[in-house]
Amino acid sequence: MPTPFSVLTRNRDFRRLFAAELVVFGADWFVMVPLLVLLPELTGSGVWGALVLAADTGINALLLPYTGVVADRLDRRKILIAANLAAFVAVLLLFTVRSAATAPLALVAIGAVAVAKAFYSPAASAALPNVVDPEDLAAANTVAGSAWGTMTIVGASLGGIVSSAAGPYVSFGVAAASLFVAAVVTMLIRRPLQAPRDPDATPVRSWHAMLEALRYIGARPRLGALVTVKSAVGLGNGVLTVFPLLATMYGVGALGAGLLFAVRGAGALIGPLVLRPVLRHRAWLLPGLALSMILYGLGYIGVAFAPWFPLVLVLVFVAHFAGGSNWVLSNYALQGEVPDRLRGRVFATDLMLATLAIAVSQLGVAAVVDHVDKRIVLVACGLVTVVYAIGWRIATRKLSLTEQPSARV
Repeated sequence: MPTPFSVLTRNRDFRRLFAAELVVFGADWFVMVPLLVLLPELTGSGVWGALVLAADTGINALLLPYTGVVADRLDRRKILIAANLAAFVAVLLLFTVRSAATAPLALVAIGAVAVAKAFYSPAASAALPNVVDPEDLAAANTVAGSAWGTMTIVGASLGGIVSSAAGPYVSFGVAAASLFVAAVVTMLIRRPLQAPRDPDATPVRSWHAMLEALRYIGARPRLGALVTVKSAVGLGNGVLTVFPLLATMYGVGALGAGLLFAVRGAGALIGPLVLRPVLRHRAWLLPGLALSMILYGLGYIGVAFAPWFPLVLVLVFVAHFAGGSNWVLSNYALQGEVPDRLRGRVFATDLMLATLAIAVSQLGVAAVVDHVDKRIVLVACGLVTVVYAIGWRIATRKLSLTEQPSARV
C-alpha cells in the first residue's frame, strides 16, 4: 500500500494542492487566534468572539449547498484561486478593527472570508481524487487530513506568539500574504481537478442539482450515516469560544490561547496518522467513527475538571486526536462512495451539516458565555457530543461498509 510520503514525493500536482491547503489553513489561524483575543480586550465581552466564530461557520453552512453545485460545474482550479484572492481582500478589512465601535467590522471581514471558504472547501475536497491515482487515494487522504492539523499547530502557535510579541495586526498581515501565496501555488497545478463533463449536456438549475444530490444521499443509508457523523463534533464545537477565556482564567494570555488551538491541531494531525490502518479495514470505519465522537466528548468533559493548564492541553489534544480521526475517516469513506459528477455537492452537504452544527453550538455558547461558569459550558458541549454519538451508533448499527463501492466513475 502506498505511503503518504511516497505520494507526496511522486505526485507534483498533489504536492501543490496540499501545499496550497497548508497555507490557507495556516492563514486562518493567523486571523482567528489574535482576533479572538483582541475582541474581548476591545469590547470587554466574550460575546464578540463567539459571534465571529458563529459567522465563520454559519455563513459556510448557508452557502455550501450552492457552492457544492458550483464545484461540480466550474473549473475547480479557478474556484480555488478566486476564493483565495477574495479572502485576501477580506482580511485587509481587519486592519480597521481598532475599538469597540469598529468591532462589527470584524464580523463583516470574517463573513467575507467565510464566503470564500464556502467556495474553497467543497472544491478542494472534490478535487483530491482527481490529482491522485486510485491506489494512492487512502494515503493521499491521510496527508490531506493532516493539513488542517499541521497548520493549526503552526498557525495557532505562531499566531499566538506573533500577536503577543508584535500585535494582532502583524498577524493579519501574515494571513493576507499567505492567502496570496496560496493562489499562486494553485495556479501551478496542471492536472484537471474534475473529470471531463459531457459538453452536450443541458445544464441543470442549481436548485435541481442540489435536490439531485440530496436524493442520491437519501436513497443510500450508508451515505446518510457518513454525512451526519461530523455533526457530533460540530455540536460540541462551542468549546472553542471558551479557549481565550480559559487562557485568561489560567493566567496564560494570548500565548496560552495559541497553545490551546495548537494542541487542538496537534491532535487533529496525529489522530489520522495513527489510525491510518483503519482505512484498510472498511468494517472498522463505522465503529471507529462512533468511538471517535465519544472520545471527543469525554475529552472536553475532562477539561472542565482539570486543575492545571498542562492537563487541559493534554485533554484538548486527546479530544482532537479523536475529532481529526473522525473527519478523515468519514472523508475517505465518502470519496469512495460518491461519483465525481456528484462529489462536490455531496461534500458540500457533508460540510454544510457539520458547519451548521458548529454554528448552532457557538451561538448557544454566545448566549450564555457571559452568564454561566466556563466549566458548565465545557461539560454541556461534551455531553451533547457523547449523546449524539450513542444515538448515531444505534441508528447505524445494521449498516456496513464492507462492500467495496463502485463510485469512482
